[in-house]
Amino acid sequence: MSDAKAVIVTGASRGIGAAIALELARRGHTVGCLSRQGHGPEGIDAPAEICARLVPLAADISDPPAVEAAFAAFAEKAGRIDALVNNAGIHREAPSDRQPIAAFEEMLAVNTTATFAACQRVFPYLKAAGGLIVNIGSMFAEQGVRRNAAYCASKAAVAAFGRCLAVEWARHGIRVLTVAPGYVETDITRDSLASAKVRDFLAARIPAGGPAKPDAIARLIAALVGEDIPFLTGETIHVDGGQRIAL
Repeated sequence: MSDAKAVIVTGASRGIGAAIALELARRGHTVGCLSRQGHGPEGIDAPAEICARLVPLAADISDPPAVEAAFAAFAEKAGRIDALVNNAGIHREAPSDRQPIAAFEEMLAVNTTATFAACQRVFPYLKAAGGLIVNIGSMFAEQGVRRNAAYCASKAAVAAFGRCLAVEWARHGIRVLTVAPGYVETDITRDSLASAKVRDFLAARIPAGGPAKPDAIARLIAALVGEDIPFLTGETIHVDGGQRIAL
């Protein structure tokens, strides 16, 4: 397709990241699938023409030199980089009065610092012709959630620096957006979301029903990548079924 783009997705081996990578490939884009193992989306059953658009990239998101090398390898293969989707991250709960400071710092290092570093590493590729960065935030970034101080702080920071980058890099034609999912059912969250207590909570709290499937997030991001909307930048787009605003 003539408007096909070259897009990197971090954390592309499982869950939301894998769904994003597959949806982008289905729409004709070449997708660099960055993960620690460098295997691309795991356990997929897709046509050969879609799989051919998935380029595995091996790097730990917390290792900026490795990420930089992976970006360079993808740019050489694809000819350019048009967009980056920063999806990689971790989510671990702990009571705030007993959470080790090292664990708090690890959450910030992976979810916030590594995401910022990836934005820095993709900047030279986007600077010449413009492009898009989508950082995956969270509905939790604007809420007080028990046992989630570190996670909430890390995702709030992603939205905050995303706004700063949007303002600073707009003159280069670079747009920066944050997509903030609510509850999403993945292979990691499926068991916890299946409990009767959680199901009842979600049914009462999410006007649109829930939890969402990963493809809901993937389709939104694919639409953002596919459309050139210069005035849409610096915003956080919530995909939570209305939970954040419901009374």
